[in-house]
Amino acid sequence: KFFCELRPGLIGWLMINLVFLTEAYQKTGTFPPALTMVVAFQALYVADALWFEDAILTTMDIITDGFGFMLVFGDLVWVPFLYCLQTRFLQEHGDSLPWYCLAGIAILNMVGYTIFRGSNSQKNEFRKNPYNPELAHLETIPTSTGKKLLVSGWWGMCRKPNYFGDILMALSWSLACGSSTPLPYFYPVYFTILLVHREMRDSEHCAKKYKASWDRYCERVKYRICPLVY
Repeated sequence: KFFCELRPGLIGWLMINLVFLTEAYQKTGTFPPALTMVVAFQALYVADALWFEDAILTTMDIITDGFGFMLVFGDLVWVPFLYCLQTRFLQEHGDSLPWYCLAGIAILNMVGYTIFRGSNSQKNEFRKNPYNPELAHLETIPTSTGKKLLVSGWWGMCRKPNYFGDILMALSWSLACGSSTPLPYFYPVYFTILLVHREMRDSEHCAKKYKASWDRYCERVKYRICPLVY
């Protein structure tokens, strides 16, 4: 599971993006701004996953999900050949957005990445060592299993701040494609549905595992994915 989650799918996705960028350069003699920006954003996303690869050991995919069709097909086919939808669109249809729109989209992507990386790193460090002095300022709720639930920091904003950051990045990649067709927006719509469903599965699992402590946690952290919205 670890290999398929991080190696063939993610690296294949990046290689396909680079092929599209090379094709655009051969056609125009330049690197189109929107296409180049989205390729760079997605390259950062892949590099982040590979650099912080130990963080995947504390995710649902590794801990609870079996290595069945969903993960095999998702990792080896769905990720590399669907996640490049925006770059394929930009390579085929070219750029249409002015620089100030691209600047705003770049800011949105970096806000999403900051939330995504900050919350994932905080969660991973806490799970590896809850007694880390650098995390001593964070509030927690004890559970009957001996584990503690974070209710401050990134994880006091909502129950899945990493999902929120992920969705913001997905949206920024599609916004770079403009509004001429809804096709490039399939990815953030699908991804949002996937993450909402995953959060619901995780919440159900935690309710059974932590019981009263989970009820206290939900009272303290009311929002699931998006603060003040959901």
